[in-house]
Amino acid sequence: QVQLVESGGGLVQPGGSLRLSCTASRSMVPMAWYRQVPGKERDLVAAITSTGSTNYADSVKGRFTVSRDNAKNTLYLQMNSLKSEDTAVYYCYTKYFGVDYWGQGTQVTVSL
Repeated sequence: QVQLVESGGGLVQPGGSLRLSCTASRSMVPMAWYRQVPGKERDLVAAITSTGSTNYADSVKGRFTVSRDNAKNTLYLQMNSLKSEDTAVYYCYTKYFGVDYWGQGTQVTVSL
């Protein structure tokens, strides 16, 4: 079993920045960030492999950066130039022995 604990969400003005963190209870291979707004599907934001290969949703390319510290079992999401449409609950995700695991979610609100 895997526990994922997120932190770093909050309220920020448009154009501002936030950094999310997710610490896993085990060493993880694939890790990713998803986000969800009420009434919609949970969508992939960014993913990273153990070797550092990354993948981003088109809507965040050039603004968000995903990274990981394998020694600390921690995943990060640096979010810059935030827009109101980035408002969502952000979830950390990993798959371990074929089982999906999710963090508890952290709210990000972009508003004046």
